[in-house]
Amino acid sequence: MKRSFIFGLVLIVAAIAVLVSASKDITSYSSFSDARKSNKTLKIVGQLAKDKDMEYDPVKDPNHFSFYVTDKSGETVQVVLKAAKPQDFELSEQIVVTGKMDEKGLFIAKDVLLKCPSKYKDEEVYIKSES
Repeated sequence: MKRSFIFGLVLIVAAIAVLVSASKDITSYSSFSDARKSNKTLKIVGQLAKDKDMEYDPVKDPNHFSFYVTDKSGETVQVVLKAAKPQDFELSEQIVVTGKMDEKGLFIAKDVLLKCPSKYKDEEVYIKSES
């Protein structure tokens, strides 16, 4: 076999491996009711429920932030992020939380993606939990 043929074959295999690993992150958005039924990690898009309290005390625990999100179906659930509260969190237009529902009915987020309003362009802020 020629070296160019082997090199091409290795390149094709590497491209397939990259596509397969990238496809694992491509998911559709779910709802909190889907999260209750499933034990999988799901992405839920919604808006911050500004009428509910946010809990963050950096002196007590700087890696515990609790807030409420209303999903597209109108259900509001408490979300717990084991990371610091993002700056200008209250200004976000949309929130995408990635995580699982626990047995207490809390959504434990491992990632939070904020879509923030901007005068000229949409900015996204990505927060990843430390756990």
